[in-house]
Amino acid sequence: MRKLRTHELGRISAEEYKQTEKTPIVVVLDNIRSCNNIGSVFRTSDALLIEAVHLCGITATPPNKEIHKTALDAEKSVPWSYYEKTEDSVALLKEQGYRVFAIEQVEHSIMLPDFELNENDRIALVFGNEVKGVQQQVVDLCDGAIEIPQFGIKHSFNISVSAGIVLWDLFKKFRYNS
Repeated sequence: MRKLRTHELGRISAEEYKQTEKTPIVVVLDNIRSCNNIGSVFRTSDALLIEAVHLCGITATPPNKEIHKTALDAEKSVPWSYYEKTEDSVALLKEQGYRVFAIEQVEHSIMLPDFELNENDRIALVFGNEVKGVQQQVVDLCDGAIEIPQFGIKHSFNISVSAGIVLWDLFKKFRYNS
């Protein structure tokens, strides 16, 4: 077994990326403190062809050298927008026909393995602050909440890990289960 070299990976160009059909998911970052987390979400979003990222509240925006450290230029390939209030992002996405879900531990949440897509779904996922999670007033605006099952002593993941888990799961459901 031999590791593949970069030129053997079949990566597409930035121009081809723009033309590629995107996964109908928008990521909403609700007051994320860490630029490393923001950059990681951009990088995961690029890899899984996510439509866009909405940066809200105190979440930093590109260009930013700390975001760039983990995004590695994905902040240039994935479309993004900034909203002072996360509620404005959620309201806009709902107007545009997205079903909006907080990634949060709440009453009546849907466990990620049980979450099912509807035909022609467009999904927006709200990931919350590293300490406080998704703001309650934002949770109140969502169509529901998706929870990642956890079985250890800790009952939280780092936001970039949560994004990786949830986005990969939904990417598979969109691409391979439809």
